[in-house]
Amino acid sequence: MTTVAAQALPTENAVEDALMRSIRIPPRPSLLVDLQRELAEPDPSPRKIARIIGNDVGMSGALLKLANSPFFGAARKAKSVEQGINFLGVNQCAALLTGLLARQAIDGNESDLNAFWEVSARRAQALVFTSRKLRIAPPDIAHTFGLFCDIGVPLLMNRFTDYADTYDDACNDAERPFTAVEDARYSTNHAAIGCLLARNWGLSPDVSWAILLHHDYRVLDDPATDDAVRSLVALSVLAEKGIQRFHGRSMSYEWEKGGDSACRHLGLSEDETADLLDELHEAFHTER
Repeated sequence: MTTVAAQALPTENAVEDALMRSIRIPPRPSLLVDLQRELAEPDPSPRKIARIIGNDVGMSGALLKLANSPFFGAARKAKSVEQGINFLGVNQCAALLTGLLARQAIDGNESDLNAFWEVSARRAQALVFTSRKLRIAPPDIAHTFGLFCDIGVPLLMNRFTDYADTYDDACNDAERPFTAVEDARYSTNHAAIGCLLARNWGLSPDVSWAILLHHDYRVLDDPATDDAVRSLVALSVLAEKGIQRFHGRSMSYEWEKGGDSACRHLGLSEDETADLLDELHEAFHTER
């Protein structure tokens, strides 16, 4: 464990246990257990995975939409779930299913959650797009991280009645890390809670660590941290900038805090960054 990661993670099991008791973290869905069991086989069967997914109309439709999305550059159109799995690969399908199960598992105000999931889906698209362009992270890992990056937000919203105000304050704080604002009020933050959920659900360790550290931009200059984790964090900063631009906002405090470090880690010049963000913006509009 790196120094940065150690500072971000709860330091005692008692602290973690207290968080688990006070903040409802949904248990791993049985459908996800079935999927992960099949993925653990030496040769996972697309047909069996299609059978798991096919029992849910919403999941089947979402998989086909993703398989035919410009973010994956599919030249052909998938017409069945099994065909979509063959186009995308079993790991990418697992990432999609995991995100949909998270959406089903988390309760809250429907209008607030709809906006949250919309941004999460947009972030996942951005991470898939940039990871493929830069060839620095598997698309399924990038997609899962994008969907689960802020999964702690609705959990904290359910636990603390004033969390929406805290969230707004953190979004508009130009100096402090986002999670520092949360820590000051609740002695925990959405990144730590999201990390706990990711671990409980058996997600990739790279995803869990990246969730924990995605607002701590010191990690981008920390060579002791795994490069895969640092790359996911860097891509999340690019994604945030792209989402803010898509919504017509010129200012992104997260970009101001971590943009330079993210581009340095990814080896992007100013012009290359601008070109990549232009391509991402165009892809967002193509998807609409």
